[in-house]
Amino acid sequence: MDKSPKVYAEEDLYALLRPLTNKKGMTLRSSIESPSCDVRIITSGGSTIPAHSSVLGSVSTVLEKILDRPRKHQYADKIVPILGVPCDSVFAFVRCLYSSRCTDEEMNKYGIHLLALSHVYRVPKLKQRCSKGLIKELTIENVIDVLQLTKLCDVPDLYVKCMKLVSENFKAVEATEGWKFLQDHDPSLELEILKFMDEAESRQKRMSKKIEERSLYLELSEAMECLEHIFTEGCTSVGPCDVEVTKNKEPCKKFCTCQGLQVLIRHFVQCKKRVNGGCSRCKRMWQLLQLHSSVCDNSHLCRVPLCRDFKLRREDPTKKGEHDGRWKLLVKKVVAAKVMSSLSLPMRKEATNVDTVKARR
Repeated sequence: MDKSPKVYAEEDLYALLRPLTNKKGMTLRSSIESPSCDVRIITSGGSTIPAHSSVLGSVSTVLEKILDRPRKHQYADKIVPILGVPCDSVFAFVRCLYSSRCTDEEMNKYGIHLLALSHVYRVPKLKQRCSKGLIKELTIENVIDVLQLTKLCDVPDLYVKCMKLVSENFKAVEATEGWKFLQDHDPSLELEILKFMDEAESRQKRMSKKIEERSLYLELSEAMECLEHIFTEGCTSVGPCDVEVTKNKEPCKKFCTCQGLQVLIRHFVQCKKRVNGGCSRCKRMWQLLQLHSSVCDNSHLCRVPLCRDFKLRREDPTKKGEHDGRWKLLVKKVVAAKVMSSLSLPMRKEATNVDTVKARR
């Protein structure tokens, strides 16, 4: 049995309305006291919704143009057909135009339709509200439907959220009816989703690689500082000739790195394979000393072994080819990591002090 068209009374619309405002935002009389409705909105089901042309025209330029069209009879009500969506969604849309707000319940029930209507009739604030509301309502089941709508309605924020949800839960999305419909009727969007997923995976790999590289450069930068510390002040077991080193000495702040370097230095001094170049640990120590010389700003006074010798060797025109582009890039990255570490140190200290104060409270 077919349902008869629903006719909305003015009281249905007034129940949830705020006081009317004009284009300048000044509050007018309440909508109940305003002139009688002079517009009839017709929905797909043949239902009628009464409204005021002054309100509709003030919030939507599209509706304003529709209402300004000439009529056959001057005193006849203006008719605005809003078709293609359920009549309750149209009524919720009209209520939002009057009250300038949209409840969570309305967003939950009619969010997709409200987004489409706000785009078609150019209601920016409602469109923005719908975009934020639909982001909260996104699920595996409705994400494809919302994604298709974002392409039609030009909602970039919602589009990105949909793409990320599909990318992160692709196996679950692939089993939905929406995805099957997409494969049959919109292969271009399917290809766009697959490209987005491939780019997202590539970005993740690049980011992971950059994080690993940054961590390596920070470790090398810290090792350079520890070399200066060991050969200038001395640490727990290794130090310069004129400084007495005892095991009772308290560990430094970067003891983990210092300890590894001290073990490497002791091996470097005692190793017999080093002469023939057959020891990988000695090669590593040699490279660290060479790297230190490349980043050191004060080779004349530096107490790290071979620092000045490496410096002079680099300046020798007959041996310019020994340092290729990769080595220069490594030096540049280590120096940059040292600068970034020194800049972030005050922030780390401040954060530590704040945590200490909170802990005392």
